[in-house]
Amino acid sequence: MKNKSLICPSILSADFSQLGAEVKSVLDAGADMIHFDVMDNHYVPNLTIGPCVAESLVSSGLKFNLDVHLMVKPVDSLIEQFGQLSPSFISIHPESTEHLDRSLSLIKSFGAGAGVVLNPSTSLSTLDYVIDKIDMVLIMSVNPGFGGQSFIPAALQKIEKARSLLDKNNSKARLQVDGGIKIDNISSIASAGADTFVAGSAIFGAENYKSVISTMRQQIENNN
Repeated sequence: MKNKSLICPSILSADFSQLGAEVKSVLDAGADMIHFDVMDNHYVPNLTIGPCVAESLVSSGLKFNLDVHLMVKPVDSLIEQFGQLSPSFISIHPESTEHLDRSLSLIKSFGAGAGVVLNPSTSLSTLDYVIDKIDMVLIMSVNPGFGGQSFIPAALQKIEKARSLLDKNNSKARLQVDGGIKIDNISSIASAGADTFVAGSAIFGAENYKSVISTMRQQIENNN
């Protein structure tokens, strides 16, 4: 059974010169969580933002649910730094840690939901021995590193299999999808079993954030 659907704009596609205003705008437009794509130019070939950016937004008085996606290696030190900011979720790649079980426990020690991120070529079997520790499965529908990429169609089958796995284990973990999500494909992604949707350029590249988020939500609801 799916959770309530959430839409999570990724600030990777926001105007960084106006980041506080951009975050406020998508929150006012109906966003459920703000997705932070943290990249280190080692695990992925791009360099983005660190905990100081999230801390500055939090300290500015903005109230939002923080959804952290760590594309860094090693990962534990940044789990600790972001953990201090009371995030809703911290999601990590199994390839970024020598001890996935331990790193997930570290996330949960801060009171955050623990997520496992699966790249397009990462097997769902990675979840077999940690499924009792996860609060989120994030299916990457593009190869991580850059925004604005096209959705990989094969991800739909993987989303379906992940939904079946979670249901089989009576898991309440969220099933999040990140990469190439737009108005014209979010319906099929929801139909495959996703309940949490990361969108960057589709939202921040639009003139009217509220219109895009509302349309996405309607497309999702049509499949519930």
